[in-house]
Amino acid sequence: MRLGVLDGRAVVVGGDRAADVTVASRGRLPSDPMALLADWPRVRDWAAELPGDAYDLTVDVSLLGAPVPRPRQVFAVALNYPPHAAEAGFTPPAEPLVFTKFPSCVTGPHTEVRLPEGKVDWEVELVAVVGRETYRVSEDRAWEAVAGLTVGQDLSERVIQLRGKPAQFSLGKSFPGFGPTGPVLVTPDELDDPDDLEISGLLNGETVQHDRTKSMIFAVPELIARLSAVLPLFPGDLVFTGTPAGVGNRMDPPRYLTAADELVSRIQGIGEISQRFTGPTDI
Repeated sequence: MRLGVLDGRAVVVGGDRAADVTVASRGRLPSDPMALLADWPRVRDWAAELPGDAYDLTVDVSLLGAPVPRPRQVFAVALNYPPHAAEAGFTPPAEPLVFTKFPSCVTGPHTEVRLPEGKVDWEVELVAVVGRETYRVSEDRAWEAVAGLTVGQDLSERVIQLRGKPAQFSLGKSFPGFGPTGPVLVTPDELDDPDDLEISGLLNGETVQHDRTKSMIFAVPELIARLSAVLPLFPGDLVFTGTPAGVGNRMDPPRYLTAADELVSRIQGIGEISQRFTGPTDI
């Protein structure tokens, strides 16, 4: 199942066609994607039986919204790829290094982001979406708690992020538009191996980040298990799982996003998102 959002309404996407969930279910299911995630097993079973003629909408990818527009909690993981830890000057961590992005930064897959003052960097990431209320789940059962996967960008303003001791990670990563996600939520069964997906980030057409998610130190099931060991996870919660090597502040010389840059983030089997940027004083 591939769940998208068109004009604020949940749709099941198949290729370049889509089925409006409420229309196709004859009103039995709501159009709000957050309400669907709260009843995810029933939605998933219903979608599996959806006939081909229900896909009566044409998908304009530029109009897709965030597949999870109002997450209750947004977690993120630092230094989860060994090459990225190395480029940042750290040894791979022995346990997940978790911070948060504030939910107000979450936006859709194809957006224009106004750059704040400072040094804005890119971080392509696989994002796991929680599909049921989960507390203290075991790692071997953790995929059962995942509704699906999507593409995310953990945009980061490095000056505020690294200011002070301790650093201000959550503030530096939560400016408006700093959490683009999409283009759709893809259930794990749609993927040949949800633990091994090619992940890439391109800046103005040049590949700056590339790896496979199997390189992650802490895979999705372990992250879900470790987070849920501490606090409850809720349907629609997002987990940004970390970024590969190739971020701008570790280049020589450093490279930060500027007005008119285009950033494209891709993950195998899920799709791509793209962001363009305007300057701090642009209207």
